[in-house]
Amino acid sequence: DAVHAGSTVLAVADGFGAGGAAAGAAAVDAVARLEAAPIPPGELLGFLADAVTRANRAVRGLADPDSAAAPEPVGTTLTAMLWTGSALALVHIGDSRAYLLRGGELRQITHDHTFVRSMVEDGRLRPEEAATHPQRLLLLRALDGSPATFPDIGLHEVRRGDRYLLCSDGLSGAVPAAELRRVLASAAEPEQAVRDLVALANDAGGADNVSCVVADVIPAGD
Repeated sequence: DAVHAGSTVLAVADGFGAGGAAAGAAAVDAVARLEAAPIPPGELLGFLADAVTRANRAVRGLADPDSAAAPEPVGTTLTAMLWTGSALALVHIGDSRAYLLRGGELRQITHDHTFVRSMVEDGRLRPEEAATHPQRLLLLRALDGSPATFPDIGLHEVRRGDRYLLCSDGLSGAVPAAELRRVLASAAEPEQAVRDLVALANDAGGADNVSCVVADVIPAGD
């Protein structure tokens, strides 16, 4: 996993394949560079889309062109936010997640690009069956260097007091949503929320890496 928590950029990536760690790091680095970019009003989505294109190109560069065997798939999920002080843009691909805590209610604001999620939506699988389905980790979309890479990207309304959680499936797959909400609602500071969430995932016996970022919306001057 790779994460970034800056003043204007939040990002989580979960790589897969032999070069998964490098893929996740490359994706997060491409988005994190926006911290230093002067972004004109109205061009937030364009800058974020360009960063994802660079990330996908970097992942493609990790493939070994000299390999005699069929190359092992290499790629990464990516969930990232770009904040300008007046607008928030979100880009997402894969099964890492973004959650919003507002008014005490927790809501997942990303859509899992997984095979089991598509089965649930089609009515072929009950939601309670998805967590134990043998193909629950099968991604339908990810940053894998392919030109046919289509992340979800859009603007989100921001309110004072909002708290955001970005995390890999090492957290969301191990800790129930009710527990995520309890910790996010009770922790005084984002840093404490992160420590408590990681501890919960570890206590639950999660075998996957656990990565998360928590951030609060605080108006300038507060």
